[in-house]
Amino acid sequence: MALKNVIGIDHAVIMVRDLDQAAANWKKLGFTVSPRGTHSAHMGTGNYTIMLDPDYMELLGVLAETELNAPARAFIARREGIERIAFTAIDAAKGAEEIRSRSYQPIGPTDFERPVTLPDGRLSAAKFTTFQWPVAETPGGVRLFACQHKTRETVWIPELMQHANGAKRLREVLLAAPEPAKEAAHLSRMIDRQPRTQPDGSVAVSSGADRADFVFLTKEQLSRRYPDVPATGLPERGAVGLVIAAELAATAKTLGDTGLRSNGAICVPPMLSNGTLLVFVQA
Repeated sequence: MALKNVIGIDHAVIMVRDLDQAAANWKKLGFTVSPRGTHSAHMGTGNYTIMLDPDYMELLGVLAETELNAPARAFIARREGIERIAFTAIDAAKGAEEIRSRSYQPIGPTDFERPVTLPDGRLSAAKFTTFQWPVAETPGGVRLFACQHKTRETVWIPELMQHANGAKRLREVLLAAPEPAKEAAHLSRMIDRQPRTQPDGSVAVSSGADRADFVFLTKEQLSRRYPDVPATGLPERGAVGLVIAAELAATAKTLGDTGLRSNGAICVPPMLSNGTLLVFVQA
């Protein structure tokens, strides 16, 4: 039975080494980037968000070493890119108990917040409660956690949800895996969602509700999907890309020569987007 308090993908966390430079990179790609945020001290991290509907992307950097960000620091020592995926939690405490009943020891729940300056100049705060699956449980090399938004109005700000490149929402998270079926089965057990094999041999797992799918595929399968896009720097195992539903006319106009056309999509190679392959498809 699917988890009741944890629904589909909420956001993708992209670890970066230079937070401000990463924000500048993504602005050049036509994304509207939020003002920089600083998380509670015990988190030791800062971020920029790229808000979509109903999900988003988060550029995350380590500002101070803490116990909670040790896994993120280990990741960024190897590479930049998608380090973890968040689910939306309706109730983080109840969600943590749900996975505990399935023999996964949750980390948390943990409360934290970051200050937010609203468009009218008022200072507010974005408040969250999160829990993580055990650090060792990494299907396709990605960590999983769930995020309960306590102040959605300070995160999904309409002015931040309009993007020159036409981006609307996440459609897929792409995960490279030498054994896609094995990794998909691992995720399936963790979230009680059934995998489905696709015509090209990749394996998809629904994240729930009407949210983005996880898609596990070998690097060879990834190259066959997007043959005109260099995959330089992408790992053999790990979350490697995001498929984004967009208005492709706006995408093409904004990206210009930066956007590489491949199999009907417009792609940004990972070397230009902090280790993350971006694939824009028609919304």
